[in-house]
Amino acid sequence: MVHTMPPSPSSSEFRCSWKLEKQVFQAGCRLVAGCDEAGRGALLGPLYAAAVILDPARPILGVDDSKKLTPSRRDSLSREITEKAIAFKVVSVSAAEVDAINIYEASRQGMIRALLALDPAPEFILTDAMPLEGRNKGTGFPIPYRAVVHGDALSVSIAAASILAKVARDAHLQELDRLYPRYGLARNMGYGTQEHLGALATYGPCPEHRKSYQPVMDYLLPLFPFSGAPSQGLETKSSEPGNESRAPVILSGAKDLSSLKGARDPEQTTTEILRPQRAAGSE
Repeated sequence: MVHTMPPSPSSSEFRCSWKLEKQVFQAGCRLVAGCDEAGRGALLGPLYAAAVILDPARPILGVDDSKKLTPSRRDSLSREITEKAIAFKVVSVSAAEVDAINIYEASRQGMIRALLALDPAPEFILTDAMPLEGRNKGTGFPIPYRAVVHGDALSVSIAAASILAKVARDAHLQELDRLYPRYGLARNMGYGTQEHLGALATYGPCPEHRKSYQPVMDYLLPLFPFSGAPSQGLETKSSEPGNESRAPVILSGAKDLSSLKGARDPEQTTTEILRPQRAAGSE
């Protein structure tokens, strides 16, 4: 069963804290995961999703919505989160898969894959406004969760996940910038800036563009007159095949919880699913 926070809280309530996590702790759950994604609105490149279980005994100062932080601050917090977290996982969903299943479903599937790969498994999940159940009401999700509107600005666990996803995606876009230098990806991170749109209009899409997005879709038309576009496809700094292939799961970690009283045994194997099944007895 999904519990959704009331929409549109006032700006004065946008303070990232342990408040939501403490409510879950009081209900008897010790392992609380937060999850979020990065790159949902970009025209190019994979979407990244992260899940993290923070350790309340090892607080991290300054964790907040990744969009509010400078790149250098995100980098330093990302290192501290991966060092101190009980468990974390970062996964990517390729541009091709985004096109195949749509960005909403790609976001949901990315979060599910990251969450189900956590070791130890969480007992409760906080998501950034994302229902983990399928749109078909006949499907369910095996772990209780709460979809929190503006969760990355309210929950330290969701904010930590947003930082890990953003830092990992930005690093990957730096690599793509070296392969496809014409689009200025190191500066725009695949988003539709004037520079990026100008290059798209001049050279057309590269293999990493999301073909289901506008205006990328318009530039796929066979009669579109690319000015200066190479006749055999876009030149890159690497002609090796496979550069455009899906990025794999890239980052994960877990801690030994043998000293954490009451913690569950980390025996769960990583599972990746496309249609999470209803847990026995769930509503």
